[in-house]
This record gives sequence, C-alpha cells and structure tokens, in this order.
Amino acid sequence: MKQSESEPQQRYSPAEIEPKWQAKWDANATLYSAEGHDSGKPKYYVLEMLPYPSGALHMGHVRNYAIGDALARFMWMRGYNVLHPMGWDAFGLPAENAALKNNTPPREWTLNNISAMRKQMQRMGLSYDWSTEVTTCLPDYYRWNQWIFLKMYEAGLAYRKKSKVNWCPQCATVLANEQVINGKCWRHEDQTVELRDLTQWFLRITKYADELLEGLDTLDGWPEKVRTMQRNWIGRSEGTLVDFAVDCSADTKITVFTTRVDTIFGATSVQVAPEHAVAKAFLADDAVLAEQIDEMIEQQKKARESGDLGAIEKHGVPTGRFAVNPFNGELVPIWVANYILADYGTGAIMSVPAHDERDFEFATKYGLPVKRVIAPNVDTADLALPYTAEDDAVLIDSGDWTGESCLEAQGKMAAFAKANGFGTATVTYRLKDWGVSRQRYWGTPIPMVYCTNGHDGVEAGGLVALRESDLPVILPPQIEITQQGGSPLGRVPEFVNTTCPVCGGPATRETDTMDTFVDSSWYFYRYTDAKNSTAPFASEKANYWFPIDQYIGGVEHAILHLIYSRFWTKVMRDIGLIVNDEPAARLFTQGMVVKDGAKMSKSKGNVVSPDLMIERYGADATRMYALFAAPPDRDLEWQEDGVAGISRFLAKVYRLSMKYKDVAPRGDGELTEADKTLLRKLHQTIAKVTQDFDGRWHFNTSISSIMILVNEISANEAAMDAGEISTSAIAAVFRALTQMLAPFAPFLAAELWEEMGQAPPIFRQSWPLVDEGLARESEIEVPLQINGKLLCILKLSAGIKEEAMKETALRAARNLGRLEGKTVAKIIVVPGKLVNLVVK
Repeated sequence: MKQSESEPQQRYSPAEIEPKWQAKWDANATLYSAEGHDSGKPKYYVLEMLPYPSGALHMGHVRNYAIGDALARFMWMRGYNVLHPMGWDAFGLPAENAALKNNTPPREWTLNNISAMRKQMQRMGLSYDWSTEVTTCLPDYYRWNQWIFLKMYEAGLAYRKKSKVNWCPQCATVLANEQVINGKCWRHEDQTVELRDLTQWFLRITKYADELLEGLDTLDGWPEKVRTMQRNWIGRSEGTLVDFAVDCSADTKITVFTTRVDTIFGATSVQVAPEHAVAKAFLADDAVLAEQIDEMIEQQKKARESGDLGAIEKHGVPTGRFAVNPFNGELVPIWVANYILADYGTGAIMSVPAHDERDFEFATKYGLPVKRVIAPNVDTADLALPYTAEDDAVLIDSGDWTGESCLEAQGKMAAFAKANGFGTATVTYRLKDWGVSRQRYWGTPIPMVYCTNGHDGVEAGGLVALRESDLPVILPPQIEITQQGGSPLGRVPEFVNTTCPVCGGPATRETDTMDTFVDSSWYFYRYTDAKNSTAPFASEKANYWFPIDQYIGGVEHAILHLIYSRFWTKVMRDIGLIVNDEPAARLFTQGMVVKDGAKMSKSKGNVVSPDLMIERYGADATRMYALFAAPPDRDLEWQEDGVAGISRFLAKVYRLSMKYKDVAPRGDGELTEADKTLLRKLHQTIAKVTQDFDGRWHFNTSISSIMILVNEISANEAAMDAGEISTSAIAAVFRALTQMLAPFAPFLAAELWEEMGQAPPIFRQSWPLVDEGLARESEIEVPLQINGKLLCILKLSAGIKEEAMKETALRAARNLGRLEGKTVAKIIVVPGKLVNLVVK
C-alpha cells in the first residue's frame, strides 16, 4: 500500500513533468478540437477576449486565460462538446509605433510577437484549438472585413461625410466617440483630443440604437454594471424639438431639444453653443461678441483638457438679439453659453430656471427672470425653486394647458407644435454613428475607389464600391510610415492608382484604413469556420455554436468592443449570415492584477512575466495562484510568495498521490467509520467545487476546499498505512482528487492520472459525481439557547427529528441545572440549526 522505507521518495518537478505533457499535447493536433454538430452532446462555446500581440504575456493575461481554460476543461469533463479558440487582434497603432521606434515593418513585428505569445500560451498548458486560430492582419481574415463593409454600404449603413471628428495628435488619426475617455485618447491618457473638420467614413450604428438598448434587457447573463454603462452610452431621451424664430431674421431659427416641453412657458432665455451657426452669424458685425465667443471656445478646450466638461464654470454672454417662444409669442433673449456643446443635441437649449437646476444656477448668476410654470397643484403659492417634479405635478400659468398634469401635457403640447409647424415629438440618443476612418497604415484597407473621370451616375472623382471579386484589397507589406500629411497609404502610388471597377478608367483608392475595432467586432464568428475561403463562415456552423455560452474579458471593453460587437451581430443577422440577435449569452468581467498599487501593464512598467514564474514554480502553480489569490471578479494584488505557496501545496499532492498511486480497490466489504469520514470530506469537496463552477466561479474557495481535503488525507496517512482505511476508499479519494485538480493544474493532474494507470486524457474523463449519502454529516452541532442566550452546543445525529431535538435540549438543560424552579413556556426549534428554550 505504501512505499518501502528503502525506496527513495519522488520529488515534484514541474520542470520535468510539464514539458513532457506539453510535448504530448502538441503532438495531438485534435486534442482540444470541438466535435461535429452531430456529436449528440450539448454544445458549449467558451471564449476569452483575444489579445493584442504586444510581444509578451503578463500575469494579467494569465488570469484571464486561466479562468477560461479551467471552465473549458470542466465542461469537457461534464460531457459537453466544447469550442475553445484563440486568435490575435493584430492590426492597430502599437505596431506602427513599434515600426517607427525599432525600424521593423509592422507585419514582421506583429507576426514575431504572435509566435512568441503562442509559445507562452502553450507553455501555460492552455487548452486552445489552434486549428481555428484567427489573425486579423492577414488577408484571409481582413478580406471579410471588406466584404461586410461592402454589404453595409449597399444597405446604407456605411457612408462618408464631412463632420467634426475627434483627433489625437499623438495617434495622428481620428478616434471614435467611444475612444475618447474624459476628453483624452484611449491609448494616451495624457493626450487631449482635438476637434477637427474632416471627411470620414461612418457606420450607422444609430439605426440600431433602440434594438441595442432593448436587447440589454435580454442579457441576464451579463453584469449589470456593463449593461448600465451601455444604457448610459446609448442615452435614449424622449422629448420634443421646438423651433424658436430669431426675431431679427424671419428665415433664421434656433431648434432646441427638450424632454420637458411642458415647462416651455417658463423659458426666459435661449442659449446656444459658441460654435452654433446663429452665434457665428451674430458675431460677423459684432467684434466684442466675437472676442467673447472666442474666449468661450477656449474655455471649452481647457475643460476638455481637464477631462471634465461637466464641471466647467458656467459663463454666458447676451447677444442683444431675441427669439420668439412659439407657444406664447414672448420674446426671450438669446445668450451664448460655454457649457453648451455644438456637437451635442442641437447645440442649443431653452432655459427654464424655475424647473432645472443648471438653468437656475445660470439665471441666478446673471439675473435672468425665473418664472414658475409647474407646481404640485394649481393653487400652490410658495414653492422652493428649482422645482423639478414631473410625475405628481401640474402646469400653472401655461395658457390652455394650465391644470394639465405634466406627463399628459407633454404629449399634447408636442402634438400642438407639430400641427402648427414649429416642432415635433422626437427621440434623441447620446450614441453617435461610429467613425471608422483611420489615417494610419496598419489596418484594413477600405474597399472604395474614386473614379477619376466619372461615368453614368458618378461624377468625376466620385465614389465607387469595389466588386466582391476585387477582394481582398491587399495592404502593401512594407511602406515608409510617417505621421505627417494624411494617410501613409496616400504616398504609395502603386497602391493608390487603380482602375474603376465600373467603367475601367483610372481611379484612386481610399487611403484611410478601418478602425481596429472592426476586426474584433466579429472575430468570434470566424472561429467557427476559420479556414473558409468562400465566405466569412458557414452560417450553419455559426448558428450551431452561437450565442457564445461564456465570454470572458475586462470591463474596460464595456463600451468599445462589446457595443460594437453587438451592432455587428445585428447587421450580420439582417444580411442573412446568422440567426442570433446577441453575440454572447453570458459575460464575465474579471478583476485586474494589481502590482505596486496600479493595474499591471507594460505602460506602467510593473508587469510580471509568467515565463519567470514558470521557471521558478511551474505553469500549474502560476495559473493556480491566479485563480486562488482572489475571487475572479475582484482585483488581485500580486504576491510572488503566493505562487511559492501553491507550489508547495502541489508538491504535497504529488507526494501523497505517488505514495498511494498503486492502491487498487479490492472489495473490502462494508465501509468503516474511518472510510466514511474520509469519503464524506471527499464528496463535500466535489459538491463545493461543482457548485462553484456552476455558480459564481469562486475558484479561490474551490481550491481552498481541495486544500482542506488534502489536509484531511494527510491527517489520515497513518491510518491508511495501518490498513484502517479501505483500499477502495483510498483509490476513490485520489482518483477524484486528481480529477478535481485537472481544470486548475492540468499538467500535474495528467501526470498523476497516468501514474494511476488511468486512460488519458484526464479532461475527457467524467467529472466525479457527488454521493449525497456519503456527503451528509453523521453529526451536526446545534446551539442550545435559554431565553436567547447560548447555554451549550448539542452534538446531534444528522437528520434528527424536531421532537427528538426538543427532548435532547430539555434533558441537557436539566442536567446543567438550568431549569430548576422554572417553567418552560415555549420551545423554538429551527430544524438542524437551533433550539431556544423560553423559560419563566
């Protein structure tokens, strides 16, 4: 049963075990492959967000991938057909920056990094099916970016217009609204984003605004935090557009959007943004006003630089002109205000100081009138202002609508505005169309050309879409990259000069490339059919696997990647590629790995290389620590001592397992009490680990439970050696222990499984089942109270009936002399939990 005293004890050596198993796994190309659609098994698509190939993984990556890997291995053992792929978000600005810095072409830099990172992932023992690998910078992938772009263009979802756009001077390119964080570039946290007027390509994501919003209610498996962030970003507001005519010009009007048209009789000014067309018209013959407006534009610029436009100190200047309130004909002064943005809403507001906190603050500062038009009832005399109620309020001093409830009046007044031609009910969104043009080299070429001479229906220099047969438009493999004078591709004649696909005459290519978030908006569909050369993927394959059963990634992608991927899914559904409405049924956002008080990242210089940890402690200990040190949804404070502790634990498991690896069950007959005690702990552990996988993924407590089990085994080592515990119990304990370790420490589990003589691979074996009878405690501890105060702890048989609990409690109280001269008025029993004697 045990090693002889003369036999040397084997030492746990991950440096020997792990390369041995990785070589075996690498030699089996189908080891992690998903089975066919006819496998008869339920499908499970588990996916971690694909990384940017920056050159090396750090422990932040390892934590993300260890979560997905543990889940994939568990689901295989639960009998599922599992798809667990990996790829590379390989286009983007960092490759260009590296090329400029290191004089290395972006393609070479990127592919070398991919090779290095793939080796790291394999050394970590991650269970990816590399036959489905996707690399977004290769033509076999990005040609389908171009194909889908053409489909969007045909459907009116891709268009080109001149617009105010976000410009990052460091990136030397346009940014989407979603890539501007508190006025700064998403890649350069200290770089203020500028506004420029440029002609750009946009994708009409706003067409799907309502569906994107409503779909969030169906995503019960997504964190509420992410759903709230997306709701706020979409920013749907129901209200009314109202035209205020400018008094000095019959043809000029100021259109405002208001969610409270019921308050319009209380409007005492109209305020416009410094860059509003009406403001620009006024300053043409007013030098003082022009100077004041320039100052406001500078104030807005500084507020953007501070990253908090909402906190700007509010300033305004009167223009000396007036606008006409269309509901009552009153003249209200037109002001220019620095807190109103030209690119938000209509760039103008009606100011109702009595019923809006911001307007009240502005009116108080500048002495503007304050008119009450909303109150709890029509007879209200004194009212603290501003009064902003809506549900339980009525209109006062509001003409024909006086006495109406606010909510009823809103609909009637919007209808009145429409009937009289000066307004309409409408819905506005914070969400803007997605600007996808990038004035950079390393990205997907946009498949459009400009016909030099023009032809029927197209003027000279007009836009023409390429044909599907013209795809892919290949990105030149190596060009001179500069950040001056527009898109680098514009300086490559052999790329720019082409022929028109319609008339055959000369044409020039679009030289902007696509935003890198285009690549990551649909990559997970390509995984289902990664080698398809005739379509982005076969619909029947995507329809089998989608939606993704579990998607794993950082909450920082809540707005950028996740909202774009939801939009892309709906577009592909509408062009007939797929049938699902949402890309992922469940989303998990893992916490960050923190070191020295900051998120681990290359830019902060605080990364810890998994290679170094593997060299010192092994891959199993490294990844197991990432799962053990904190709940996966919380931040993890990096401590190398923790990895060393996990390594010592695995060495203990190895020693015990190797000592008893040859124990075989011999039909020892009835289980002894010692057997039952050990098996009880085993089955309680199986129940706990299974529950954690099925629930909130408290892998830290799962691993802790396994550690407790191992301590129980160690405590029974002498009893096992003495034959006091049956061989069947010993064999069952070590077999199930190894199976439970398989998702967390796959190399060690594979080694021990082989040493036990079991058929590999372990992660294709069935997950151990809980025996509820064996898991149940034989005794329970129940507090006995008298009048709510603890008297003692009763040790009772598990499953004891309520009457027996009462009798035992009374007997214990009497034996302790606590009932003498007293009457038991009531016995309160919480079965299995508590007995309280109420005595007088």
